[in-house]
Order: sequence, then structure tokens, then C-alpha cells
Amino acid sequence: MSAGSTQPDAASPGTPQTLDHALQRFRDVLAADGYDLRWSVTAQDKVVVEIQAGPEACADCLVPLPVMEAIMSDALAPTPYALDHIVLPAKD
Repeated sequence: MSAGSTQPDAASPGTPQTLDHALQRFRDVLAADGYDLRWSVTAQDKVVVEIQAGPEACADCLVPLPVMEAIMSDALAPTPYALDHIVLPAKD
């Protein structure tokens, strides 16, 4: 997943940089547990968040999906975007 193919003005409130900033704290927390947070924007300014497990990922460290959805929705609240859905790693 990527931030999209266009690169709007970085000062604009609706840019990929705005989303990176809004989600950076959670990206850092997830990285500490061995996960990578990626996102993409749909045509309706909705954000799809994908969490990918790395080889050293802590399987018990992810919160349940409803909690993750609430966390990501709160993080996106100050942006012009809303959460579409979250893709979690498959459980073994």
C-alpha cells in the first residue's frame, strides 16, 4: 500500500503528509512490536490501514480489531479523512 500516486502541496490539510503525521505515533508503537503500518486512500477520502507482521512480530501485542478501529479513527479525526477499514495480519 502506498500514500497514493499524487503528491499535493505539503502545506495543504488533506495531504499524504497529514496522514503520515496523524498515524506516526501508532506506526512507532507497532514497529516496536514487530509490525509495519501502511495506509492508502480510497476515492472517497477514506483510509485503509494495513498492519503487516514482520518476522519478529509479537502475536499477542495487537489489540482486538474494534479497539484498533477506535484508535485509528481517533487518530484520523483531526484530518479530512475517515477510516474505511483495517487489514490485520492473518492469525496462524
